Amino acid sequence: MITAAEYGETSWELSVHVDQKDGDESMRFKLRVKGDLHIGGLMLKLVEKIKAPQDWSDHALWWEQRKCWLLKTHWTLDKYGIQADADLRYTPQHKPLLLQLPNMKTINMTVSFSCVVFKAVAEICQVLNIRRPEELSLLKPPEDPTKKRKRKDKNSGLDDIWDIDLLSGGPGGSGPMYSKTMTATYDPENGMPVSATSLWFGENPLADSQPNLPPAELAKIYQPLSLVDKAINNAGWLDSSRSLMEQDIQEKDKLLLRFKYNVFFDLNPKYDAVRITQLYEQARWSILLEEIDCTEEEMLMFASLQYHICKLTMSSEPLDHSNEPEIDEVEAALSNLEVTLEGGHTDRILEDITDIPELADSLRLFRPKRLTLRPYKEYWFVFKDTTISYYKNKETSSGEPIEQFHLRGCEIVPDVNVTDKKFGIKLLLPVADGMNEVYIRCDSETQYAKWKAACILASKGKTMAYSSYKSEVRNIQSFLQMKSLAPPPGQATPDIDAMEMNAECFVSPRYAKKHKTKQLTARILEAHQNIARLSLMEAKMRFIQAWQSLPEFGINYYIVRFKGSKKDEILGISYNRLIRLDMSTGLPVTTWRFANMKQWNVNWEIRQVTIEFDQNVTIAFCCISCDCKVVHEFIGGYIFLSTRSKDQNETLDEELFHKLTGGQE
Repeated sequence: MITAAEYGETSWELSVHVDQKDGDESMRFKLRVKGDLHIGGLMLKLVEKIKAPQDWSDHALWWEQRKCWLLKTHWTLDKYGIQADADLRYTPQHKPLLLQLPNMKTINMTVSFSCVVFKAVAEICQVLNIRRPEELSLLKPPEDPTKKRKRKDKNSGLDDIWDIDLLSGGPGGSGPMYSKTMTATYDPENGMPVSATSLWFGENPLADSQPNLPPAELAKIYQPLSLVDKAINNAGWLDSSRSLMEQDIQEKDKLLLRFKYNVFFDLNPKYDAVRITQLYEQARWSILLEEIDCTEEEMLMFASLQYHICKLTMSSEPLDHSNEPEIDEVEAALSNLEVTLEGGHTDRILEDITDIPELADSLRLFRPKRLTLRPYKEYWFVFKDTTISYYKNKETSSGEPIEQFHLRGCEIVPDVNVTDKKFGIKLLLPVADGMNEVYIRCDSETQYAKWKAACILASKGKTMAYSSYKSEVRNIQSFLQMKSLAPPPGQATPDIDAMEMNAECFVSPRYAKKHKTKQLTARILEAHQNIARLSLMEAKMRFIQAWQSLPEFGINYYIVRFKGSKKDEILGISYNRLIRLDMSTGLPVTTWRFANMKQWNVNWEIRQVTIEFDQNVTIAFCCISCDCKVVHEFIGGYIFLSTRSKDQNETLDEELFHKLTGGQE
C-alpha cells in the first residue's frame, strides 16, 4: 500500500502513450513513478503493465514536448527533468519511410528514426550497397506552391514505389537485395570488399539505369530554376547531427536521398555498380531538368551518352563486369608501396623539383571594359609556376611583361565550341574588391588542353610539375573529343531511322522545343559515333566526369546577408571554395578558397557565420534562405571529406565529422 505521505511527496503519475507496430491501435497508460526511477526501469514497468506478448526490443521512449529520445536508459527521470506534465510516447525506433533515390524511383524502407541522420544514411546505404555513405544525405522535398502539379499526376512513371523489405525477401528471405546474412566483409588494409559485389550481392535492380521518360512526362516535372529557386531547394538538407524524429519527420514521410557532397572518392566499377549508377542518374536528372547550366554542344554530348547507355541497358545481354578494366590488387599494392618508398601520395609527387615546366605560346587576349567592344588581340604568353605573364611579342619576353595574372584562387570557366573551333578560357581573378575578368583564346584543342590544365592546377596553388598535370590534359582532350559532333574520319553518316527511341527524351524540354525531332535525332546520332565503343560502365563514368567538368558543377546556393551589407546576396558553396554572387546577374563577385581558411565559427544566438582567411580577410554573414546550421555543415563536411585517404579502411571517424559539423546550441 502507498501511504498518503509517499503519495503526496515522492511519487506522481506519468502518462505514457504506446505505439503499436503494424497499424494496431495505440494505448495510453498511467504509471506511478518516483524521480529516482531510471528510464530502463520505467520501460520495464510499462511492458509489465501492457501484458501484451510481443517483442518490445525496438521500442524506446520519446518525449514529445522536448522533441528528444530518452535513449540513456541508466539516466533517472530527475536527471532528464521529466515531471508529471511530460507527454511520453513508447514507440518503435525503426519506422517506414518513403525514400526517393537519385534515379527518381521511390522506395519504401524501414529506417532508424532514433539515431542521428549521419548514421541512418550509413544504414540505408549499407542496405542499398552504396559505399562511401558520407557523401550522401537526406533532403526534404521543396514545398514550393508552383510545383503542386508535379505531385498531382499519379500516373507518372516516377510514382512506382519499390518495397525494399519485399525485394530482400522479407524476414529470412533470400531475394536479390542486400540482407543482413549477406554482409560484405571488408579488407582491413585497403577497405575494399573481400569479394566482388556480384558474388555476395547478386543482381541488383538499383544497378540498372532507368529508361528515359517520354518527353510529355518530362515536360510535366520540368521547372525553370533561378538562383533563388535553387537556394530555396537547397535549404531542405537535414541536420546530420540530429535524428529524423527530432527534425519533425513522421512515419511514411517522403525524403530525397541524394549525393550531397560533390567529392566522389575512390569510384571503382568492380565494387560500386549501384553507387556509379545512382550517381549517373543524379547527374542525368540535373541535366534534363536544367538544375545545372550547359551549352548546346554539351547537351548533345550528354544526350548521346544517355542514348548509348539506354541502348546497352535495354539489350538482352546480361550485365557483364568481366569486360570492365580490372584493378589488379597486387599491382595496386606494389604501386602504393612504390609511392610510400618515394615519399608522399601519387598526386603530390613532383617530377623534378628543380625543373618546373613552363608554357609559352602566342595566344589572344580580351579584357572586357565598359563601353568598349575591343576585339581579341594577340600577345606572347608565358605560364610559369602559378602565374601567367604576357608580352607584346616573343622577342620582348626577356624583358618586363605588360601584365601578370596570379592564378591562385581564381575561377576558370570554359568558353568552348568544338564545332566552331572556338577554344576559350575565361579567368575570374580575385582582387580586393571582387573579381577581374580576362578572356584567353587558344588556336587548337591541344593548346587549349595544356593551358586549361595548367590554369586548373594554378588555381589550387599547384604547378605543372605535379604528376596530375598530364592526366588533367588527357581528361580535357577526352572531354573535347566527346563534344565533337563530327563523325570520326572514314565513318558513314548515321541513319536517322536506326534510332528506335525518341530523341527528345535525352534533352531538356526547353532544348527540345528549339529543334525539330529529325534534326535532333541526326545530331545525337552524329555525336554518338564518337562514343559508340564504350562499355556500359565506361559510358556512365564518362557521363559523370563530363558532368563534373561543367563550370557550375557541385555548387550549392544559399541566400545570405553579409555583415555591413544592406541587400541579400547569393553564397555558393563548392568542395574547395565559397563564392559570393550578385543576386541580379548571377555573376561571381569574390571567391574564397578553403585552402586559405584559418578558422570559422557560428554565433548561434544571432545565427551568424564568421570565417577568417589568410591575409587578415574575415567575412561574416547571416543565412536568409535556410538555417545557418545547413551552411556550417556544408563547410565542415567538405573539410571532413578532404581528410579521407585510400590507406584508411571504410570505418569513418564519426566523432570528427560531428566535431566539424555539429551545432553548439
